[in-house]
Amino acid sequence: MDQLLITAASGIKARTDSLDMLANNMANSGTAGFKGDREFYNLYEQALPVVERQYTDFSQGQFVATGNPLNVALNGKGFFALNSPSGTVYTRAGNFHVSTANELETQEGYTVRNVLDNGHPLKVDPKQNIQIAKDGTVRQGGQDLGQIEIAQPSSPSDTLKKLGSTYFALVDKNGAAPLSTDTEVLQGQIEQSNVPAADSAVKLVSVMRQFEMMQKAISLGTEMNKQAISEVAKPS
Repeated sequence: MDQLLITAASGIKARTDSLDMLANNMANSGTAGFKGDREFYNLYEQALPVVERQYTDFSQGQFVATGNPLNVALNGKGFFALNSPSGTVYTRAGNFHVSTANELETQEGYTVRNVLDNGHPLKVDPKQNIQIAKDGTVRQGGQDLGQIEIAQPSSPSDTLKKLGSTYFALVDKNGAAPLSTDTEVLQGQIEQSNVPAADSAVKLVSVMRQFEMMQKAISLGTEMNKQAISEVAKPS
C-alpha cells in the first residue's frame, strides 16, 4: 500500500480518537469534579503518529462558593470514598444531598462512607443545620455524627480507572486506598471541572483542521495512484 495513504490513514485514526476525547472533555467542562483526559503520542518505525494511550489529568479544579452546606470540595489530592452497588468508588464531586433514609449521598445514590462506622453510610438529620469541619467531621446540634472518609490512592493515574464522568474505582479490585492525611474539606464550595472550555475549543478546531488535511492527502494519493496506473496502461 502507498506510504502516503498509510500515513494519512493512521493520522485520521489518531485524530478521530482525539476528537472523541475532546468532545467528551468539552461536554463535561461544567460537570463538578470532572477530570479531563489527555493523550500520549508515540512515533513508530514508520513515523506514524499514533495515540498510544489516553490518561486522566487529576490536577485540581477551581473552587466555587455555593453557600450550600451540602456542597463540599477537597483541597488536596484526596477523594471522597463512597458506597456503590459494585463496591467502593471515589469522586471529587462533592455535591451531596440527604436521602429519604437520612443518608448523605451523591446525585446517583452512592452513600458517603463514615470513617467512624467502618465505612457504613453517614447518617444525618435533614431538619438540623449541618457543619462539616476541615477534617471531614460532621456535626449537628453540637454532636459529632461521623467523619467523611477521604481516601488518597497512590499514583491515581496507575491505580484508578474511570467509571462514567466523575467516579473512579481501583484497578485492583482487591486493593484498598489509604486514608488521606493532608486533604482539607471545604464546606459550602464545589470543585469545578479541570477542563478549560476555551482551550478545549481551540484544540478541537485544530484537530478538525488536521483531520481535513489527512482526508485531502488520501484524496490526493488516490488520484496520483489512478494517474500512475493510467499512464502505465497506455501503449508506448
